[in-house]
Amino acid sequence: MKLTKLSDIRRQELRRAAVTVMQREGAAATTLEKVATEAGASKGIVLHYFRDKQDLFEQAMREANADLRDRVVRRLRLAETPPQRLWAIVEENLGAEVFRPPHGHAWLSLCAEAPRAPRLARLQRVFHSRMHSNMMSALTPLLPRDEAEALALTLSALIDGLWVRLGLGDRSVTHEIALDLARRLVARHLPGVEVISRDF
Repeated sequence: MKLTKLSDIRRQELRRAAVTVMQREGAAATTLEKVATEAGASKGIVLHYFRDKQDLFEQAMREANADLRDRVVRRLRLAETPPQRLWAIVEENLGAEVFRPPHGHAWLSLCAEAPRAPRLARLQRVFHSRMHSNMMSALTPLLPRDEAEALALTLSALIDGLWVRLGLGDRSVTHEIALDLARRLVARHLPGVEVISRDF
């Protein structure tokens, strides 16, 4: 995303400061004052750009989802086969750059807010719908539609579960283990199909 205005840059700084505080303290303990301090600003500046804490959380989640979407899209453009498309989606959701404890803590904190925050819940639904659509695009050339639907749901549930474990502080779940579990699941449903990533 190209930022051309000072206000856009300031909003991005505040969104990233909010994520940093959530990574450290969780969403419930994140306040506008703490975000302002993290960003080197005042609470008034935060309220100038965001209506309230929920608005700030929503915009932070939008940015995180947009970053992941863009990463997946770039990988999908380079994929040459349906298995490569599927594995590009998996790797971008569980890869070393994103599947890290601080990110897991922030993600889990935001998910915990979703039942009480309709806008956050809607963003989560959009995220899951996009992941399902991308997976179905990769799986329908490989499986009957009902089996593709089942595998897409199972694989996305595995990814969600691994992120929950990461967010809860389970240090045994590394990105290498997460990718291996996903690879085993895909191999069980698609025997003989290679899911090792090409060098993108």
